Amino acid sequence: MENLRSLEEALMQYDQQLTTHPDNYKAWNNRGVALEKLGRYEDAIASYDKALALQPDLPETWNNRGIALAELNRHQDALRCYDQALTLQPNLSQAWNNRGISLRKLGRYQAAVASHDKAIAIQPNDWQAWNNRGIALYESGRYRDALISYDKSLVIKPNNCETWTNRGNALGKLGRYENAIDSYGEALTIQPDQALIWYNKACCYALQRQVDLAIENLQTAINLNSERYIEMAKTDSDFDKIRRDVRFRVLLRGPVS
Repeated sequence: MENLRSLEEALMQYDQQLTTHPDNYKAWNNRGVALEKLGRYEDAIASYDKALALQPDLPETWNNRGIALAELNRHQDALRCYDQALTLQPNLSQAWNNRGISLRKLGRYQAAVASHDKAIAIQPNDWQAWNNRGIALYESGRYRDALISYDKSLVIKPNNCETWTNRGNALGKLGRYENAIDSYGEALTIQPDQALIWYNKACCYALQRQVDLAIENLQTAINLNSERYIEMAKTDSDFDKIRRDVRFRVLLRGPVS
């Protein structure tokens, strides 16, 4: 709440500055950043456009504009912005990383990995680039390679819930269910209220026919979000090995009103 108030106050300050100095391209850029953080992506793009009309050679602004477009799922347009940023500043690692994300969203996995590699070559300790590289590899079915990237990311930032979760997903795809459960456990020590992680743990236990633990973890996921995870479990093939268990069937009936 405090952060929201600070962003709105900053936005008002930029608006005041631009009333008297409408040619302040830095204020237009910073205004765009504030709008983006508030989730007002179309307004952010319009603000970046004002900055770029005044000063076209702003790699950070082109990168920021790309991020806003990506948030609107306009990844092809976002790519053009990242490419413009990199034409102006080829060593802008954030733009390479963001470019990789949009390429992955467009299903261009090999190009996405190459883009993340560029980011990592510039900033080897960029845990986000390593994590995003892992996601691109995972989505292309290269689970072992994805695991290596996640491990690199976790060496740099060991307390990242998302990367531990992604690592668990890759291990699960490799059939290494106990290792996946350990990875999900690490994620849950950081964010214990993540229902999907409890659900994923339940899947791993179910695939090993560990019925008690599967039901226990699924129950936690359902307690956090009953509507979503009851419906998911009804058709998820990961639970086929325990589907006939009476306790599992009772759990899927949902809470009694």
